[in-house]
Amino acid sequence: MTTFYAPTPTHGMRLDKFLWAARFFKSRTCAAGLLKEGRVRVNRRLVDKAHVTVRIGDVLTFPQADRIRVVRVVALDEQRGPAPVAQTLYEDLGGLA
Repeated sequence: MTTFYAPTPTHGMRLDKFLWAARFFKSRTCAAGLLKEGRVRVNRRLVDKAHVTVRIGDVLTFPQADRIRVVRVVALDEQRGPAPVAQTLYEDLGGLA
Protein backbone atom coordinates (compact mmCIF):
# COMPACT_ATOMS: atom_id res chain seq x y z
CA MET A 1 0.00 0.00 0.00
CA THR A 2 1.26 3.44 -0.91
CA THR A 3 1.25 6.11 1.78
CA PHE A 4 1.09 9.77 0.81
CA TYR A 5 1.56 12.52 3.36
CA ALA A 6 -0.55 15.64 3.66
CA PRO A 7 1.25 18.80 2.49
CA THR A 8 2.22 20.13 5.89
CA PRO A 9 5.58 21.72 6.65
CA THR A 10 6.27 19.19 9.41
CA HIS A 11 6.39 16.21 7.04
CA GLY A 12 9.44 15.48 4.99
CA MET A 13 11.79 12.74 3.94
CA ARG A 14 15.45 12.25 3.10
CA LEU A 15 16.40 13.64 -0.28
CA ASP A 16 18.24 10.50 -1.38
CA LYS A 17 15.18 8.42 -0.51
CA PHE A 18 12.86 10.73 -2.47
CA LEU A 19 15.09 10.64 -5.57
CA TRP A 20 15.08 6.83 -5.37
CA ALA A 21 11.32 6.51 -4.71
CA ALA A 22 10.54 8.88 -7.60
CA ARG A 23 12.68 6.63 -9.82
CA PHE A 24 15.24 9.21 -10.83
CA PHE A 25 18.01 6.82 -9.73
CA LYS A 26 18.25 3.03 -9.59
CA SER A 27 19.46 3.03 -6.00
CA ARG A 28 19.72 5.28 -2.98
CA THR A 29 23.48 4.82 -3.21
CA CYS A 30 23.52 6.42 -6.70
CA ALA A 31 21.39 9.31 -5.44
CA ALA A 32 23.61 9.76 -2.37
CA GLY A 33 26.72 9.77 -4.59
CA LEU A 34 25.36 12.63 -6.68
CA LEU A 35 24.49 14.52 -3.50
CA LYS A 36 27.96 13.95 -2.05
CA GLU A 37 29.44 15.48 -5.20
CA GLY A 38 27.38 18.63 -4.51
CA ARG A 39 25.45 18.43 -7.79
CA VAL A 40 21.90 18.80 -6.43
CA ARG A 41 20.01 21.97 -5.52
CA VAL A 42 16.96 22.24 -3.29
CA ASN A 43 15.14 25.54 -3.72
CA ARG A 44 18.23 26.97 -5.47
CA ARG A 45 20.47 26.02 -2.52
CA LEU A 46 23.31 23.62 -3.26
CA VAL A 47 23.22 20.58 -0.97
CA ASP A 48 25.80 17.84 -0.43
CA LYS A 49 24.22 15.61 2.21
CA ALA A 50 21.86 12.70 1.58
CA HIS A 51 19.99 13.35 4.83
CA VAL A 52 18.71 16.79 3.73
CA THR A 53 14.95 16.87 4.26
CA VAL A 54 12.77 17.46 1.23
CA ARG A 55 9.18 18.65 1.66
CA ILE A 56 6.17 19.06 -0.59
CA GLY A 57 6.60 22.21 -2.65
CA ASP A 58 10.41 22.04 -2.77
CA VAL A 59 12.04 22.50 -6.19
CA LEU A 60 14.90 20.13 -7.02
CA THR A 61 17.52 20.71 -9.72
CA PHE A 62 19.94 17.92 -10.60
CA PRO A 63 21.69 16.28 -13.56
CA GLN A 64 20.28 13.02 -14.89
CA ALA A 65 21.93 11.26 -17.80
CA ASP A 66 22.49 13.97 -20.43
CA ARG A 67 20.05 16.59 -19.11
CA ILE A 68 19.35 18.83 -16.15
CA ARG A 69 16.09 17.99 -14.36
CA VAL A 70 14.00 20.61 -12.56
CA VAL A 71 11.08 19.15 -10.61
CA ARG A 72 8.69 20.24 -7.85
CA VAL A 73 7.87 17.75 -5.11
CA VAL A 74 4.08 17.24 -4.98
CA ALA A 75 3.86 14.09 -2.81
CA LEU A 76 6.06 11.92 -0.62
CA ASP A 77 6.16 8.13 -0.66
CA GLU A 78 8.38 6.02 1.58
CA GLN A 79 8.36 3.10 -0.87
CA ARG A 80 9.52 2.75 -4.44
CA GLY A 81 6.50 1.84 -6.51
CA PRO A 82 5.84 1.34 -10.20
CA ALA A 83 6.72 4.13 -12.63
CA PRO A 84 3.15 5.49 -12.94
CA VAL A 85 3.00 5.96 -9.15
CA ALA A 86 6.50 7.46 -9.05
CA GLN A 87 5.49 10.07 -11.63
CA THR A 88 2.75 11.33 -9.30
CA LEU A 89 5.38 12.34 -6.72
CA TYR A 90 6.70 15.28 -8.74
CA GLU A 91 5.82 17.90 -11.32
CA ASP A 92 8.33 18.27 -14.13
CA LEU A 93 9.18 21.96 -14.51
CA GLY A 94 11.34 21.43 -17.56
CA GLY A 95 15.06 21.60 -17.67
CA LEU A 96 17.96 21.67 -20.08
CA ALA A 97 18.66 18.94 -22.60
